[in-house]
Amino acid sequence: MNRLFVVNKPIFVSSNRYMGYVKRKYGTKKVGFSGTLDPFATGCLIVATGQYTKLFQYLDKTPKTYRATLWLGANSPSLDIENVDSIKEVASFSKEQILSALSSLKEKLTYYPPKFCAKKINGRRAYELMREGREVNLKTITSTIYDIQLLNYNHPFIHFEATVSEGTYIRSLGALIADKLGVDATLSSLHRVREGRFHYDNEKALNPFDHLAIPRNTYTGDDEYLELGKKLSLAYFDTKENGTYLVETKNFYSIIAIEDGTITYKLNRLGKPKES
Repeated sequence: MNRLFVVNKPIFVSSNRYMGYVKRKYGTKKVGFSGTLDPFATGCLIVATGQYTKLFQYLDKTPKTYRATLWLGANSPSLDIENVDSIKEVASFSKEQILSALSSLKEKLTYYPPKFCAKKINGRRAYELMREGREVNLKTITSTIYDIQLLNYNHPFIHFEATVSEGTYIRSLGALIADKLGVDATLSSLHRVREGRFHYDNEKALNPFDHLAIPRNTYTGDDEYLELGKKLSLAYFDTKENGTYLVETKNFYSIIAIEDGTITYKLNRLGKPKES
């Protein structure tokens, strides 16, 4: 079964573990997902079954929008509620101070990712090393904060929404807000609203070929050549510039790459989605 859809991941379950539930629900063994959510995070998680698991790298998944709650006065080495080690009372802020802190982050930011993250260091996940009490040194990363809005401030909780580039750590964004305010803070909730045009809609089946970040190209030759993976001539393509393209035949889709007149197959004979 080939299917692409969005699930609403519940709290306190890992993205990978939740796939066990998805496999049982849809009666399939081959399931993949894109855009891992932390166990304490909820929301939009893109899931695919069958052949469509091969398409993740080509999907248009940006920008991403999150809603989060920042708990002022709480401290956690993982920057979330899973490892809170102290809670202090802090003085309340004016709405203007909160708005100023948020708006100052609406730009391209360079920062350190959380030490409790899935980045690998010498083949080991950073969070695994941290749980073993070992030292973790991570390199800075750069993200773009396209928009950040205050939803509500009910001291000591700041509820905000941020639209960001792929790979942004919202836990680190929360820490940057806390730094601007001069207090300790940690995220107490995190919900991913959308990834690009992907959002939760009762696990409705989606046409993946309408959600790709690559352009379409038209092949005017014999469909059989394409479907059987035979050598293709540039002369039979409308667009001849270098790039990666989606190509449609009567029965299948293919993804091909054109480089200096040479055509290579990235994926071939991808089944078309069934009409609902």
